[in-house]
Amino acid sequence: MRFSIRHETIYRYSAPVGLGDHLLRLAPRPEGVVMRRQVIGVEPHPTTRTETHDAFGNLVTHLTFDRPTDLFRIVSRFDLETTTVSPRIAADTPALPWSTDGDAVTAPFVVDHGIDDEVRAFAAALAAASGWRAEAFLERLTRTLFTRTDRHIRPDGHAQSAAYTLAVGRGACRDVTVLFMAAARALGIPARFVSGYQARAETPDGRRHLHAWPEVYVPGSGWHGFDPTHGVAVGDGHVALSAAPDQIGTMPIEGGFFGDGVTSTLDYTVEIEAS
Repeated sequence: MRFSIRHETIYRYSAPVGLGDHLLRLAPRPEGVVMRRQVIGVEPHPTTRTETHDAFGNLVTHLTFDRPTDLFRIVSRFDLETTTVSPRIAADTPALPWSTDGDAVTAPFVVDHGIDDEVRAFAAALAAASGWRAEAFLERLTRTLFTRTDRHIRPDGHAQSAAYTLAVGRGACRDVTVLFMAAARALGIPARFVSGYQARAETPDGRRHLHAWPEVYVPGSGWHGFDPTHGVAVGDGHVALSAAPDQIGTMPIEGGFFGDGVTSTLDYTVEIEAS
């Protein structure tokens, strides 16, 4: 699928401020895509700009600034083609639950971070109904969260806890993603949080937003993405920007400013053409 994406973020300040160092995670991950064009524009012009890869394979742009400003604008534009879809999980994949003794690749993604008993029971019930088969469990978990959760757009705030989303049955894509990850990790399945874009519009007016979904690591076939917000496996209609063990590690813009008594506002626009 071909994507043309423009993502603009604008911070406005009530008086000139100093900008601290910033990190941008706005470059698509390379797996399964062919990049045709990519530009990330920054205003004001940064003093230094460097690109590195973080511990999880995300391309990160580091910015520093040396003069005050009352406006900070980042515009990311790119054209690409998605080329691959995740292979099916092998039928001989070990039965659940799996050991939580992760290797160097998966260890950061199996830490349970204190998964609640309610989430563990929820995961175990779905696994039992799936015959303790990994593929059947992941598909059932995707469908169950899609059908049992009142999904909505929530532009502000970090993800809710998995236990809270399970209890109230309501949340944004990032909330459903965190619940999916907790359920998977409760059974020893490595899981990570992915931030990116999707081909379909999510709101009646067609306004676009960043999207979130989970990926799980399956021995022998690697990472597989699922989109419980829409009840489907991730395919060529998704473009991943960054992946990490939690939401914090995928924030598209990270940084701050300094100035006395200054207030700020944030506006963003995401435009997506997909065919």
